Amino acid sequence: MTIASNLKQIREAKGLSQREVSKQIGVANTSYFAWERGKTKPKKENLIKLSNIFGVTYEALVKDEETDLLSAFHQLTDKRKEKVMTYTQAQLTEQNQEAAEKIVKLFPYKVYEKLSAGTGFSYMDDGSYDTVYFDTELSYDFASWVYGDSMEPVYADGSVALIKDTTFDYDGAIYAIDWEGQTYIKKVYKEEDGLRLVSINEKYQDKFAPYDEEPRIVGKIIGNFYPVDV
Repeated sequence: MTIASNLKQIREAKGLSQREVSKQIGVANTSYFAWERGKTKPKKENLIKLSNIFGVTYEALVKDEETDLLSAFHQLTDKRKEKVMTYTQAQLTEQNQEAAEKIVKLFPYKVYEKLSAGTGFSYMDDGSYDTVYFDTELSYDFASWVYGDSMEPVYADGSVALIKDTTFDYDGAIYAIDWEGQTYIKKVYKEEDGLRLVSINEKYQDKFAPYDEEPRIVGKIIGNFYPVDV
């Protein structure tokens, strides 16, 4: 296997998502996605961090079985090479047939940074986004990562929030609210002097956004999901 396939296999065996790993080593989600797709290779310092996170040796992480197999193949006699090729082709045909039976259509989503379910983050401050995939096509206007646990268990940290571009609908609905340069996911209640922002997680206190500070409803949260690893 290559470094890319090693990363994916070990990560999945450890039960970690791509996003969790990228967060732990301090790189952008898109950088880690590219490593697992084999489009780029991580630097040695990041490989060492990855080996520590996965609990494997550096050597195991960078081991390239394809090179080892090719080296062994060239040492075979022509007759044995022919047997290997016949067996390999049969295995490849069987694998392709199995894959064709399991094809799941995935839909791309552009997910922007950052939308908070905790203390608040600037909203799409640099316009950058990650492209992630989900097995259902959903109607929405834009999407953003959820940070923080104040809206758990419904909107968990690391999930993708889907937002409909709309104004206030009714008390208690969940909205993205832009307030003092930061954006939050909260239940919203209209009061005489401002908006009361309420968390689902009871350990968080309500926030109050006075009207004179110009809080703005960015949109209504209409759903969320965890991306499918590809």
